[in-house]
Amino acid sequence: MDTRTGLPVVGMIGGGQLARMTHQSAIALGQSLRVLATSPDDGAALVAADVHVGSHLDLAALRDFAKGCDVVTFDHEHVPGEHIRALAADGVAVYPSADALQYAQNKRLMRERLTAMGAPMPRWRPVNRIEDVRDFGDEVGWPIIGKAATGGYDGKGVWVLTGPEPAAELLAQGVELIVEEKVTLDRELAVQVARSPFGQVAAYPVVETVQEDGICVEVLAPAPGLGEEQAAEIQQLGIRIATELGVVGMLAVELFVDADGRFSVNELAMRPHNSGHWTIEGARTSQFEQHLRAVLDYPMGDTSAAAPVVVMANVLGGPDGGMPIDERLHHLFAAEPGVKVHLYGKQVRPGRKIGHVTALGHDLAQTRARAARAAHWLTYGEEPK
Repeated sequence: MDTRTGLPVVGMIGGGQLARMTHQSAIALGQSLRVLATSPDDGAALVAADVHVGSHLDLAALRDFAKGCDVVTFDHEHVPGEHIRALAADGVAVYPSADALQYAQNKRLMRERLTAMGAPMPRWRPVNRIEDVRDFGDEVGWPIIGKAATGGYDGKGVWVLTGPEPAAELLAQGVELIVEEKVTLDRELAVQVARSPFGQVAAYPVVETVQEDGICVEVLAPAPGLGEEQAAEIQQLGIRIATELGVVGMLAVELFVDADGRFSVNELAMRPHNSGHWTIEGARTSQFEQHLRAVLDYPMGDTSAAAPVVVMANVLGGPDGGMPIDERLHHLFAAEPGVKVHLYGKQVRPGRKIGHVTALGHDLAQTRARAARAAHWLTYGEEPK
């Protein structure tokens, strides 16, 4: 408990953009988020008042960070499970728990658990030998998808396998590999739900995520053309996963939708997520405030949308040189005064995710064009061609 404010102290392990935006929500709740950053230059470390610098892989650093925290949570899933269990054994309230977080850290465990639940998923199999890969590909049809069970994100650790031979090198390198059928993809959806220790749950509208080169570049809320019945079914699936896995905090469920409209679970994330950045302006309660409410066991906030259409577009670093970012903001604000900008305090590198923009409106095509124009301006310093 903070003796100055009488309010609980939330510690977030990780100092990236998710912690930075969670800190903004913490301020409105009278708090200043405590952040464990790997560097004083991390995005959250640049704005938070209570910053510890240390590695999430160092148990001693984690224990020191947790002293005085009422609850500890994460802006990434890379803290070793044994460290989380050690903190819990010390009496620290850690959310989500190691027992829940393992299903976001390990794709094989996630697939096994969701299979046992009967959740819709692509056909999949763990593989240890090249013969296992060959048998699976012959069974479901080539090409297939290979995934590293641990460590993959933003398209990394994922391979399209046109035959068994490319998997041989991965297995020889000791990669824990699972294989999945390649879904005939029509689009990708995501649903976010929050759950508290008390067991209260809240679901956000289902959104469509647009991917390029394995990176989410755009989110459309609500997902266009999705019927109310299927949207409710997806929300119920998210709630069921959060409940049965014992998740506390935000859970994002990413889904594939095939050409026939059938959906299947692709990934899980147990933290605020890129698919929910639209909620800062676009929902009555942002995902970042909701995550804080959940881990503090406060009642959940209103998840309804603040406009008929909300579009979030990620801002990527453009080519080196060109117009300074401050000048780009000047031009953008003059051209699109209704678009909201969030920059993450990162050094600009080509292709690096450095921020996002959000546009609210009534017409999907117009709102999408405004968001795309704004993101393009911040990346390239010019109008889209």
